Amino acid sequence: MVELFSGLRPATFARLITQLRREGADRPLRGRPWGLSFEDRVLLVATYWRTNLTMRQLAAVFGVSKSAAARVIEDLGPALALRPRARFSRGAVLIVDGTLVPTRDHKVAAQSKNYRYSTNHQVVIDADTELVVALGKPLPGNRNDCRAWTESGVAHACRNAVVIADGGYQGTGVIIPHRRSPGLELPEWKQAHNKSHRNVRARVEHAFARMKTWKILRDCRLRGDGVGGAMAGVATLANLAHAH
Repeated sequence: MVELFSGLRPATFARLITQLRREGADRPLRGRPWGLSFEDRVLLVATYWRTNLTMRQLAAVFGVSKSAAARVIEDLGPALALRPRARFSRGAVLIVDGTLVPTRDHKVAAQSKNYRYSTNHQVVIDADTELVVALGKPLPGNRNDCRAWTESGVAHACRNAVVIADGGYQGTGVIIPHRRSPGLELPEWKQAHNKSHRNVRARVEHAFARMKTWKILRDCRLRGDGVGGAMAGVATLANLAHAH
């Protein structure tokens, strides 16, 4: 049940519970106590992100009211958010790319190239481990990656690291493929470099595919900052699932 609902193996879920308790996430609640154990509350949040059930459906699964389910998500969601790394090891190579999350709140989303209202999320992974190491704040889906690199905050988060990206990041200072001049072919060494670059860069697409098995990133009904919180929480769970 744990793996089906959360995407995490039972042993990995148990380690997550231990870590959250160590960080103080299982603090006593003022007023009315929780109707669910701490483990079940964490599972409820993970289940919400994994399945994208409506609040009514989620409440029925866990035997609580809709308001109680919403309170659990509001309380524990931030505790599960990805912690961006303050420093990167010498020689680390990072990969950045943007992904679109269909988002129903039109105040934070915009029509994008997929013709849906979406938000643009800049995601940075470690090229070696394929783990997510930094996330940008959500931007409207019509924002190109070149602008989003700076405006989302990931440029600052990765300022001391080597970062590679696709050609959409031209002029940002990250390493992108060699561009062919009109009427000229690239020399063989540049073609070889581009092929290697492309093979490494594909790892960020693998990370996106893993993250979007949490269905909330396929159709996010949350409003305001909710889509950013969901992305940050899913990044944590996807990292745990991939690492273990």
